[in-house]
Amino acid sequence: MNTLFELNDDVAVVIGGTGELGGHMAQALGSAGARTAVLGRNAERGEAKVKAITAGGGEAKFFAVDGMQADSLAEARDAITAWAGTPTILVNAAGGNHPDATIPPGGDVCGLPREAWQHVFDLNLVGGALLPSQVFAPAMIEAGVGSIINIASMSGIIPLSRVVAYSAAKAAVINLTLWLAREWATTGVRVNAISPGFFPAEQNRKLLYNDDGSYTERGGQIIGHTPMARFGKPDELAGAAIWLASRKASSFVTGQNIAIDGGFASVTI
Repeated sequence: MNTLFELNDDVAVVIGGTGELGGHMAQALGSAGARTAVLGRNAERGEAKVKAITAGGGEAKFFAVDGMQADSLAEARDAITAWAGTPTILVNAAGGNHPDATIPPGGDVCGLPREAWQHVFDLNLVGGALLPSQVFAPAMIEAGVGSIINIASMSGIIPLSRVVAYSAAKAAVINLTLWLAREWATTGVRVNAISPGFFPAEQNRKLLYNDDGSYTERGGQIIGHTPMARFGKPDELAGAAIWLASRKASSFVTGQNIAIDGGFASVTI
């Protein structure tokens, strides 16, 4: 491995590490040498990811957490600190959408329930970025070193049809990332975001693919409007996470939104 990206001195926390993309990032951070805490609600998937990391020579442990509850996050933080030391990397990979916050074909945004809108914002902005940053950042600031990586979305840059609440929430995540980056710029804590395009995962696989592996009608529409003419690969996302987490490679990288293709052409803002 290129020593530029070694994370042997780091303790990484991946909230949403039980999911598809969060799991890939957790495994990548573990393979780069970070002691990796995999956080999520599903113990079975969390332990499976820990097993994969340790099988590759890394060190990892699963911690059950409710990312929507500050007390649960604080409890996990204290347990991680006792196990591995003060976290220096925080990846906020939790998030998602809600069917009631998605506009169906022929639907009208004026009929979107406020409760569904609030659910999506709470899940992606509050639990997906704000609360974890509030809980984990103080120790990083005190130590004078840290990297917080929020997972936004290309839909936060170019809104996608139908997923209006999700697009708006991810745009808010990008804005919060910029604000926190400026707020903590002098403390040694860097805050950045990664905006993935379409990455096939469990929550959207049926939307994109038929059982025989061919594209669904919606999947074909998406890929037809993709300049890169393909969906993204999880390894690309994992590589971006390692780069942003590395103290050597990104000592001055803060407030950046790295857009990973697989939905739209790659850009860096």
